[in-house]
Amino acid sequence: MLLEERAESERLRQIIKALQRHRFGRRAESLPEDQLLLGLEEAEQVEAAGHAQAEEAAPAETTARSAKRRVNRGSLPAHLPRLETIVDVESTVCPCCAGPLHRIGEDVSERLDIVPAQVRVLVIRRPKYACRACEDGVVQAPAPARLIEGGLPTDGTVAQVLVAKYADHLPLYRQAQIYARQGLRLDRSTLADWVGRAAFHLRPVHERLLDKLKASPKLFADETTAPVLDPGRGRTKTGQLWAYARDDRPWGGTDPPGVAYVYAPDRTAERPATHLAGFEGVLQGLRGLQGSGPAGRGPARLLLEPCAPALLRTRPEWTGADRRRGARAHCGAVPDRG
Repeated sequence: MLLEERAESERLRQIIKALQRHRFGRRAESLPEDQLLLGLEEAEQVEAAGHAQAEEAAPAETTARSAKRRVNRGSLPAHLPRLETIVDVESTVCPCCAGPLHRIGEDVSERLDIVPAQVRVLVIRRPKYACRACEDGVVQAPAPARLIEGGLPTDGTVAQVLVAKYADHLPLYRQAQIYARQGLRLDRSTLADWVGRAAFHLRPVHERLLDKLKASPKLFADETTAPVLDPGRGRTKTGQLWAYARDDRPWGGTDPPGVAYVYAPDRTAERPATHLAGFEGVLQGLRGLQGSGPAGRGPARLLLEPCAPALLRTRPEWTGADRRRGARAHCGAVPDRG
């Protein structure tokens, strides 16, 4: 009991410390939500270990905590496959009178099971045929096309590497270590070659996404710095990663949301104008672009307007219906509920 109270106290102390840092610390030290949760994991793990020790010593407490877990855990998704196992009694003969037992019901419980990833080898055999009579030529089916000609990976393998790198934030050297645990030696440079070639083949998808976004009447743009290798100088330089996004669902829009990222070496006004050549809508979110002229004087005339949140921040006196009417007048799509 004392260990559990100490763990709970430490957990609350970590929460208070993180919240104070997030609220009162310098901006560079402000923690995002993901980092805040990461800091709480260790305290929660210590708390769970204390619960397990207490449950082992007190079976009655085990029953109570099990009932509480069943209430809080929710249900597993219906689309997951179910493998049923029937745990039945050894005999259907009544132990009292030796008469037959009949079924009156059952208890059903579910547990989440994960099958570890399996690495396999796909072997393709292409028989060769020749004619004994004329012995002129050999007949053989053509080899199936590969994403990387002469390479080892299948399309699914390359997709797994991409998802792990960009969606799960697993660097290639860590992925190489994971594959090495299964006896598969893949050098980091090999994985990098796969990623680069896959990026080349995905360029039409990126271009199509950007074209679909440019057909929208309104886009939101933002940019952030990104370190880029600078060969010959022995250090990195600062590039800009531009994001062009569309999401009108909060305002009743029917177009699906989307975002496209484009790299540029700087944040001059000509960059969004070049990226969005042919775009005839309103571009929101950009402020303080470098360069002598506005973005509207580039290859594409872009009408720059502040987004609704930025507009509302400049009108602190607006409240309730005034804020909604102002945003609707600015964006032309915000429903007036006031």
